[in-house]
Amino acid sequence: MAHEDHRHHRDDHRQGHHHAHSHDHSDIDWSEMGPLLEAQAELFMPLYEHAMAWLGKRQTEPGLIVDAGSGPGVVACLLADTFPGARVVAVDGSEPLLERAQERAERLGVADRFGTLTGELPGVLDELEYPVDLLWAGRSLHHLGDQRAGLTAFAARLAYGGTLALQEGGLPARFLPRDIGFGRPGLQARLDVLEAEWFARMRAELPGSVAETEDWPALLAAAGLRPSGTRTFLLDLPAPTTDRARAYVAAVLTRTRDGIGDQLDADDRAALDRLLDPDDKASVHHRPDLFVLAAQTVYTAVRTR
Repeated sequence: MAHEDHRHHRDDHRQGHHHAHSHDHSDIDWSEMGPLLEAQAELFMPLYEHAMAWLGKRQTEPGLIVDAGSGPGVVACLLADTFPGARVVAVDGSEPLLERAQERAERLGVADRFGTLTGELPGVLDELEYPVDLLWAGRSLHHLGDQRAGLTAFAARLAYGGTLALQEGGLPARFLPRDIGFGRPGLQARLDVLEAEWFARMRAELPGSVAETEDWPALLAAAGLRPSGTRTFLLDLPAPTTDRARAYVAAVLTRTRDGIGDQLDADDRAALDRLLDPDDKASVHHRPDLFVLAAQTVYTAVRTR
């Protein structure tokens, strides 16, 4: 599954955090996207570090960890760092992204217990030789048409006592004040509405798509697991923010404009264009009030039988 916030340009399951406004990943050059996705995931590192610390108290000393939909391996390597006694396998449909994951593991000194597996979720998990003690699914499940079946497949790969950590939901990210000084106030809220509609279309068009009430603890229980916790983690990069955060926001809003810009009215399209104009001092490239505020939720469940 060519995968990782979710403003819905969202390759979020590739840990870059925003979908690519297309559920068909076959036309995406992952070699080109890799550095961007890796940089975006690194920006979210404080959020992931808090999530890993929480997981570390819920699943102690796992032997095998799988990152299902790992993308360029930022979280997979963080899992290896969090659990120094574990072997970590990064699973993704993109070989170029897994090559980046392997290179990252070597760079960070965890390659001796780090591996990759290329293939489509969830079927590729059948190739694992051993049961999994901790399976991390970071915003990858929603790219499967049948999410209930996907969770059942994930659960089947767990060892008894193993944990499935599902990262789905949360809140849309915010980058700007409600009134940005031009255009109608509330631009990001209106973009959220269009992106939610885009996400619904993306889900409906997936092969084998099944409409599902997104009650994740109930779905985890239906997969035969015992829900064991839910927690939302915050990324709070206040203004004035860093150049790396500015680059992330510019990338997100560019993909938003390219993906759903034709659905904006003229005023909102003009405002978005101005926000992305590097020569405009009111753009995200320069404005002092730019920030990144995001909330992402993780659900855990344990295999008890």
